[in-house]
Amino acid sequence: MSAAGRNRRILFIGLNYAPEPIGIGPYSAGLLEALAERGHEVRAIVGQPYYPDWKMHDLLRGRWNTAHENGVTITRCPHYIPANPTGRRRMAHHMSFASSAYPAARQARRELKPDLVMTVAPSLISAPVAARMARRAGVPLWLHVQDFEVGAARAMGLLGAGRVADAALRFERRALASANVVSTISEPMRHLLAEKGVDPANIFELRNWANHPAPAGDRDYRGEWNLGEKFVALYSGNIANKQGLEIVIEAARLLSHREDIRIIICGEGPNRLRLEELAQGLANVQFHDLQPAEDVGDLLQMADLHLLPQLAEAEDLVLPSKLGNMLSSGRPVLATAHRGSGIASEVEGAGAIVPPGDPQALAWAMERLADDPASRARLGEGARHAAVERWSKGMIIDRFEAAMQDLLG
Repeated sequence: MSAAGRNRRILFIGLNYAPEPIGIGPYSAGLLEALAERGHEVRAIVGQPYYPDWKMHDLLRGRWNTAHENGVTITRCPHYIPANPTGRRRMAHHMSFASSAYPAARQARRELKPDLVMTVAPSLISAPVAARMARRAGVPLWLHVQDFEVGAARAMGLLGAGRVADAALRFERRALASANVVSTISEPMRHLLAEKGVDPANIFELRNWANHPAPAGDRDYRGEWNLGEKFVALYSGNIANKQGLEIVIEAARLLSHREDIRIIICGEGPNRLRLEELAQGLANVQFHDLQPAEDVGDLLQMADLHLLPQLAEAEDLVLPSKLGNMLSSGRPVLATAHRGSGIASEVEGAGAIVPPGDPQALAWAMERLADDPASRARLGEGARHAAVERWSKGMIIDRFEAAMQDLLG
């Protein structure tokens, strides 16, 4: 029996799942596998892996596939994956998953007879599928918001104003209202849920955790990438519009006179090709692919500084999951954020912030930190402390399990 009470039957519906290496997938998989390890019976209806490359997985193309993985029974559903995820194509992508997930969820509901239905946004479009399953089973619905899709789409220019945006906001309000519990990953996002009409008593903070182990010491990235003793500022993760990584390239241009500073951009995504074009001719910028999960600890500790750029419009709509891993590496974080924002509060004492959209300020801060190893060491200790205090997986899973048991009685 679970340490927090009786064992439960949980039906999960969510687009992203392992083996996707970054983004939402590793956290959905980590939560469900931890619950299964604690004795709960878990069924997951998920999409096929595609992120962050936006490429279809050949093994699962065009069919439903059910398997038992790490204690969880998983059905992966076929769905449309756009190579160029524009606004309309993203909409079709999410709608195709909701349509594909419905028959699998219905079958899982009949077989499992769940005590709880849980779903994750993104993809919010599949929330009505989860709500219907919860109603049919007569059980609560738990909706977990990893980011506010509608607001982020508007911030990235994928969704303009007008009737389409108004309809999207109405759909978002209805989806939020359908859930018995709505959780999200930061305090500012909790406030935003309340502003959107969710009863504060039904809002729960379920943050992501640092999900990479300590460095194994097996990879010498400085040697492999010819970095030597240079000061390394690293961005590792998805390369999409909402990161606003163009500011990093502009800052690199301003720092081109500093031969001792290297900026590493390590990741995949729809915006990488454009960034590489912007960085042509800059000897102080290197691009690399996402690294294997077992080597990420070594990668993060190779850096002297972690970069966390974010568009101003999106800074309180998301809390990047990569931040926990940055902090756990014991290296300071340099973020683009306004004072008082959620990201600024997370980085306080563990790094520095500069205004979004200001490459001169970003370049200045990188240069100051490169020249001040004592400050880097102090901020790195603050980062490691923050990771232990706020980003510990065991503590986060314990809180979720206790809240679930309280909800179910």
